[in-house]
Amino acid sequence: MLQISGDTGGGQLLRSSLSLSLVTGRPFRMTNIRGKRPKPGLMRQHLTCVKAAAQVCDACVDGAELGSVELVFRPGKVMGGDYSFAIGSGGSTTLVLQTLLPALLHAEASSTLRIEGGTHNPMAPPCDFIEHCYLPVLQSMGVKATTTLERHGFMQAGGGVITAEIHPIKKWKKLKLIERGDPVETFGRVLHAHLHRDIAEREIATASHLLGWDASQIDLRYANDSLGPGNTILLGARFANVCEISSGIAQQGRSAEAVATGAAKGLRSYLASSAPVGAHLADQLLLPIALAGGGVFHTLSITDHTRTNIALIEQFLPVKFTVEEIEQGVKQISCG
Repeated sequence: MLQISGDTGGGQLLRSSLSLSLVTGRPFRMTNIRGKRPKPGLMRQHLTCVKAAAQVCDACVDGAELGSVELVFRPGKVMGGDYSFAIGSGGSTTLVLQTLLPALLHAEASSTLRIEGGTHNPMAPPCDFIEHCYLPVLQSMGVKATTTLERHGFMQAGGGVITAEIHPIKKWKKLKLIERGDPVETFGRVLHAHLHRDIAEREIATASHLLGWDASQIDLRYANDSLGPGNTILLGARFANVCEISSGIAQQGRSAEAVATGAAKGLRSYLASSAPVGAHLADQLLLPIALAGGGVFHTLSITDHTRTNIALIEQFLPVKFTVEEIEQGVKQISCG
């Protein structure tokens, strides 16, 4: 049984461990879960990931309770099917999806997922990122999976719904993503629910000014199907080979200008580089290229998350990652 210390990582270390355990069939014990966080242990969205992972493979699990700092996970055989999970809070639906997707790709039958919670959260990819940035790269690697946003959900109310259709992968194709390709478009969108319109207008004005765009390039869309108030700004750039979205999530005590500035600076930083893969997408592509048995991509920077994820994957799978600096501000991650 693999022994994993959780004190060097957060929820991502747990989710990656679950994904890898499901795919490889290897059990693990994780101690000191989220050990360096202000509130260590399993929170509700982490617990949903654990229970969802257990359900799709009929796993034996010890320590699956709120606040638990130790977990033992013994996976069974991953089974395709129709699954529905509710986080019970505004926790991220997309993180649950990304935990289960690699395993369900290796099931013998197709699967559908319905996940209820937050669809646009801080510290998690919004569902738009999954649809436009993450899944297209996986689809180029042979993956047949789609997602649909059924209802928006923001912190704290949650209540958002995403659904997914996932088909067994026949054969992984190795990824080579070292160029963006020709530019296609830049775009922006503000999703706005049950809040004063002035907030969205200030975000649009701030972001368009920082990016040198006309304000008309950023759409205002009302997400009043949401159960509670919320706001997200999404700023993107699409190229022939890749798409990047930088997002800002409204939170209490954070001005509209600050939310928009963070998103605009993120996209501006991406556009200033030649690397096709943004820092967040880089983290999310590590497991797929390892499952494909190899691949290579160029990215802007290597985060602590990326280093931790690489070390974890190498514990579970017989692969080796290398990281090289190609030019200033461009790193090459290869796996073989």
